[in-house]
Amino acid sequence: MNCFMYPGQPLALTGPLPADADFSAIAAITLRRTGLDLADFSWTGRQWTENVTLQTYGVAMSLYETRRLRREGIAPGLLAEHSLGIYPALAAGAALAEEEAVELAFRVGCVMADMGRGRDYAIGCVVGLTLEPLLALAESTGVYLANHNTSRHFLLSGERGKMEAAMAEALQAGAFSARTFPCDAPLHTPLLEEAALELAAVFRDYRYREPVLPLVNHIDQDCLTAADMADFMLREILQPVNWEKTYRALKRIGASRFYEAGVGESLRKYNRWIESEMKP
Repeated sequence: MNCFMYPGQPLALTGPLPADADFSAIAAITLRRTGLDLADFSWTGRQWTENVTLQTYGVAMSLYETRRLRREGIAPGLLAEHSLGIYPALAAGAALAEEEAVELAFRVGCVMADMGRGRDYAIGCVVGLTLEPLLALAESTGVYLANHNTSRHFLLSGERGKMEAAMAEALQAGAFSARTFPCDAPLHTPLLEEAALELAAVFRDYRYREPVLPLVNHIDQDCLTAADMADFMLREILQPVNWEKTYRALKRIGASRFYEAGVGESLRKYNRWIESEMKP
């Protein structure tokens, strides 16, 4: 069974951009519904943050990659999402239109950008530690687990000063790598509770349809229904992503071929690591 996987926010803008009718259509939708011109990554109205640009670009590219894969005759039997990937995954399952998916992701990014104004948040990427010491250092430094990608690849989220202390502690504890990246708001942590009412109102603005394909969520690995979606999208912003459990669940369901519909190949890399640790 083919599984289309939808990754989270890309770390950088990549190029060259596609030059075909499908990309032109997605670029036109993105400009119309968000104000971001993908031709040069400029905003036609308010100048949003780099993170909002990356989020909008990431969703647009996932929508494009879904079209490209289907154009090549590759059809999914199953959908999976990681963080920001929930929005294009909803479009791939026809729970939202493409226009709605890119607009919704943009609106959520704007809420987080406004929350982060005048504050300094960061994401920490830790490779090499296992979960128990990682959670211990997160607690000791006051940051939070945001992504459990593999048994030794994690993202932490929180205030920048605390994150820098956490990264230094991770290296002292034996991490292979511990890097810090700026972000607008501490995604996938309880710190986003202060924006929960505003985010919930955004999610309730849309009418979700039943997905035409099973869509496995990254928290408890259940398949989402239309009734679940608004609540899930708020819940997933406040809780960590668990890709390792999700990949194992996808394999149990029967997924055998995985296609990453988005920028880069982060999920495929995680899959290879997880696969190396799975029993034959």
